[in-house]
Amino acid sequence: MQFTDIFIKRPVLATVISLLLLVLGLRSINLLPIMQYPFTEKAIVTISTVYTGADPAVIAGFITTPIENSVAQANGIDYMTSTSTSGLSTITVNLLLNYDPLKALSDITTKVNAVLNQLPKNSQQPVITVSVGQTIQSMYIGFYSEDLPINKITDYIIRVVQPKLQAINGVQNAQILGNQTFALRAWLDPVKLAGYGISAAEVGAALANNDFISAAGRTDGQMFIQNLTTSTNLTNVEQFKKMVLRAQNGAIIRLGDVADVSLGAQNYNSTVSFDGRTAVYIGITVAPSANLLTVIDDIKKIYPSIRAQLPKGLNSNITYDASLFVQSSINEVIISLMEAFFIVTIVIFLFLGSIRSVIIPLIAIPLSIIGTFFVMLVLGYSINLLTLLALVLAIGLVVDDAIIVVENVQRHIEEGQTKFKAAIQGAGELASPIVAITVVLIAVYAPIGFMGGLTGALFTEFAFTLAGSVTVSAIVALTLSPMMCSKFLKSENEAAKGRFMTTVDNWLKKLEEGYKKSLANALNYLAVIVVFAVIILLSNYFLFITSNSELAPQEDQGIIIAQVTGPANASLAQTKLYSKQVNEIFKKYPETDHVFEVNGNNNSLNQAIVGMVFKPWDQRRRTSNEIQPLVQEQLDQIAGAKIAAFQLPSLPGGGSGLPIQFVITTTEPFEKLNIVLQNFLAKSQKAGIFAYIDPDLKIDKLQTKILIDRDKVSEFGLTMQDIGNIFDSGLSEGYINYFDFAGRSYQVIPQVKRSTRLNPDQLLNYYLKTSQGASIPLSTVASLKREIVPESLTHFQQLNSATISAVAFPGVSMGEALATFAKIAKEVLPQGYNIDYASQSRQFIQEGSSLVVTFFFALLIIFLSLAALFESFRDPLIVLISVPMSICGAMIFISLGVGSATLNIYSEVGLVTLIGLISKHGILIVEFANELQISGKKKREAIQMAASIRLRPILMTTAAMVLGVIPLIIASGAGAESRYNIGLVIATGISIGTLFTLFVVPAMYMLLAEDHTKRKIMGKLEDEEILP
Repeated sequence: MQFTDIFIKRPVLATVISLLLLVLGLRSINLLPIMQYPFTEKAIVTISTVYTGADPAVIAGFITTPIENSVAQANGIDYMTSTSTSGLSTITVNLLLNYDPLKALSDITTKVNAVLNQLPKNSQQPVITVSVGQTIQSMYIGFYSEDLPINKITDYIIRVVQPKLQAINGVQNAQILGNQTFALRAWLDPVKLAGYGISAAEVGAALANNDFISAAGRTDGQMFIQNLTTSTNLTNVEQFKKMVLRAQNGAIIRLGDVADVSLGAQNYNSTVSFDGRTAVYIGITVAPSANLLTVIDDIKKIYPSIRAQLPKGLNSNITYDASLFVQSSINEVIISLMEAFFIVTIVIFLFLGSIRSVIIPLIAIPLSIIGTFFVMLVLGYSINLLTLLALVLAIGLVVDDAIIVVENVQRHIEEGQTKFKAAIQGAGELASPIVAITVVLIAVYAPIGFMGGLTGALFTEFAFTLAGSVTVSAIVALTLSPMMCSKFLKSENEAAKGRFMTTVDNWLKKLEEGYKKSLANALNYLAVIVVFAVIILLSNYFLFITSNSELAPQEDQGIIIAQVTGPANASLAQTKLYSKQVNEIFKKYPETDHVFEVNGNNNSLNQAIVGMVFKPWDQRRRTSNEIQPLVQEQLDQIAGAKIAAFQLPSLPGGGSGLPIQFVITTTEPFEKLNIVLQNFLAKSQKAGIFAYIDPDLKIDKLQTKILIDRDKVSEFGLTMQDIGNIFDSGLSEGYINYFDFAGRSYQVIPQVKRSTRLNPDQLLNYYLKTSQGASIPLSTVASLKREIVPESLTHFQQLNSATISAVAFPGVSMGEALATFAKIAKEVLPQGYNIDYASQSRQFIQEGSSLVVTFFFALLIIFLSLAALFESFRDPLIVLISVPMSICGAMIFISLGVGSATLNIYSEVGLVTLIGLISKHGILIVEFANELQISGKKKREAIQMAASIRLRPILMTTAAMVLGVIPLIIASGAGAESRYNIGLVIATGISIGTLFTLFVVPAMYMLLAEDHTKRKIMGKLEDEEILP
């Protein structure tokens, strides 16, 4: 008695099991979270330290290096970079994938605190922040006005809009970009200061002493207490103007006498714009564990009320919304899911030929898919792009089990058995193969689930969702399907076939007859088939090494970003001229919806970002991948600036910046590194595969060094601190203290007027106050020397470094680009220089061989599983011989670069998936051939008969799988590239692999299979020995 007999004899039990799967699955759908990708944490900890006015060398030596040395001892670090620019040290710590960011933040904070006493006194406290998994924010909302100044717009956003957005559940941060926060600006006039004999340092001291916030406490009487306040602080512009600097000869000198005092902005080093209009943005960062779609939807619900409450003249628009891509991608996969179901239905009908036969698989498909949602809920998964993609593939998988059950039972009915007996015998014959196939498929996906790195983190849910679907499918195939066969199927005599179905049936019978003859002839040339199989096996290696490779196909996410870098000494105004030209280029494209700019920042006024946000996918014909090279050609025509067009990483945690980032490290000085770098860049340009190359090490910035005559300084009774105070107090833009305004505190910043600091020569006219009280020009004790210095000093893993960022020409993969860089580096780098990788390139290198290892591990697991099931080490080899055939079929198309096919994380997972899919055919043939041998057939007769009888179910399951992934191959819109790659691999691999399997597996069976007639004889002898 077979296990399946129970459910045929007890149809209510079979129905109850299926209904339980249905109910649990439907309930699970509502409980599962919806995300773009499975939850991953690729955190970055940033340590920013401001030392206003210090040059890059001072920043690197006195701030960056001590902090780096300490932080490097923290746990969980993948790699660390640092940039030392004028006035700012930025250390970026990239954590290992899924390392606890809060634990790392605590550890790094402790390391930073340990060296605070080593930092310069005038430097600010290091600011430590952590960000998780996002290259840019999930949403940008722009605020702009023709009437209101930027500082008033900023203040309104800080007071009203930002708190509302940050209060939404799931919003990690609402960052203001392009903000000009209120500040009390005292624009000093050096001439007036000299006339009154007052130094900038004295002004700073007066501001610190006269704008003082005190806590007066309270009176404490025996019966009565009362709180006290004092008016020691200043609260408005007029009070600051009237603030006394000095009483001199009976006259009072006030701040307003030597400075223009106004309520301005904290800095003027950055601007943003929305469609050409100056604006302020809020960038929304969604917490990694939050549901992006839900959070953005909640923001959109309150956004109309935010707009309605805006002051007169202030306008707002949503500039960028990442949820549109996610929602569109999910919608496209759901459409592919429905299309696959429809296509598979037609395939089943064509092969089985009757509505009754079709009903059984059609019930099995949705039941298996819905039941899988319960498995996902139990495993703690989410509904995301990868689990939905797994369900699309699952349609072709789960229908297989039902198809082979129905086909086998129908065959027994047509041989004259009753429906009940046919169901008993047909299901019983297939119970073992179905279990074997299920075990094999689970064995294929399990290694993916246990992989490390990004592939493992992303595709674990994909792998176990597929494994869950085939498990549920096997349960349905062994319980519900046999029962339904015993109730619904009819014999050929009972069910008259139409003309069309008769034609299809006759065609299939002719195909079977033709296959029988072809197979019989092929088995006469076993040596030829073996040689052919060996050639196919070896060709896989050459196809693999000649294929373009990348981390992931570039998806059309509805945005292209231009990174603008002007000359080293370009002002913000000059940079805005460059970004304006980029803006004009972007606006000319009919696909453009909005254009935004972010010009400059506190320490890099020569840099800008310009974003080209596209219209929705259904409102344009061209994709971002088609538009990007056209844009780059036009950007190259903008003289004076280096501009690169790039797209956002397709996978989470891909890092920021351009996709190709190659790092050269050394302990040699930056001057020597630069010589090596220039040689490297020259050869790289000649390679002819890069549209854009830009290093971060550039020794091209004009700097003026103020040379102090120490002897003369001493003669006038001055100190170096006196000299330094001129610049600290007048030029550095550092704040003195805070003042209270409308319930909030803002910085007080004294600084000389811009008109008196337009060029270095003007500095010599600044006045110093000697120890005798006389005023002398700075030129008396100082001179100027101009020199060329690096724009910034960068470290990678604490070593001096140069990172080369690049964009390759269309058709050049990341793998080819990085291999070219590595080859050039081998040629030009002297001893003591090494290479490394950053950002997306680092991920690509790290993931490089992981799937190859997984592939062979999956083969080993399948081999051992089949060996246990077949009780043989030979039969698994016969089954698995079809794997290289299938892989070859897919690799041909990848190597040729058909469409946008490359060797990437999706296509590689597709290749691993092929192992299980193609092995199913071999299992069906080998298992049946073994049974036929045991029943008395000779080996050749058994394998020919098994292959012929299993031809129809093999063709049916192949057609269902191949046509089921056609929606992935013809996909368009959001997320189409990844679906295309995995769909192409499955379709081509299973098609060509099946063709080879039908001839190579029988041939290998003849050469390797055991003689199972002996097993029958031994079985009989053992039975006779047991008998009394």
